[in-house]
Amino acid sequence: MNQEYIDGLLALATAQARAVKIPVSQEIIPSVRLNRRARTRFGCCIRRDGKYIIELSAQLAEQGSEDAILQVLVHEVLHTCCGCSNHGARWKGYAQRMNDAYGYHIRRTDNYSELGIEDNRPVRYYVVCGKCGRSIPRMKRSPLVDHPERYRCACGGVLRVEEAGKEQPYIGKK
Repeated sequence: MNQEYIDGLLALATAQARAVKIPVSQEIIPSVRLNRRARTRFGCCIRRDGKYIIELSAQLAEQGSEDAILQVLVHEVLHTCCGCSNHGARWKGYAQRMNDAYGYHIRRTDNYSELGIEDNRPVRYYVVCGKCGRSIPRMKRSPLVDHPERYRCACGGVLRVEEAGKEQPYIGKK
């Protein structure tokens, strides 16, 4: 989708929030910034010099449906409200108001499959359960990857780590 279209969706997201009496900032820059490097987040709200910059993953802009893009933009617009820089009670209340009014599914986080885009992040490790065989993909080293002996699978099984090929993509739930 082109920049002009995405900017129009930002204007729509802002107008919808104001229509249900959500006090979004008047200082939102009307042009969405596309982030080509974002791999683990779909949107971002940045406050700089009293103005708000709304950023969107270029992958979402290119592959996502209008509804998915609009939902992420609304999520970020809600962060411009006073007291909503995090995902606290006020932000959650506004998100619920938008969900009720417009049928969104706004919450603190989204994932690739819910937004209808392909997850092509490289998997470096798989944490595998020795009892049930569940395989948990991990893109980075973490305490779970470094010390699987400290954790158990939901079934109670012992976990082990297997290294994946560097080019093997994560195949998320569809």
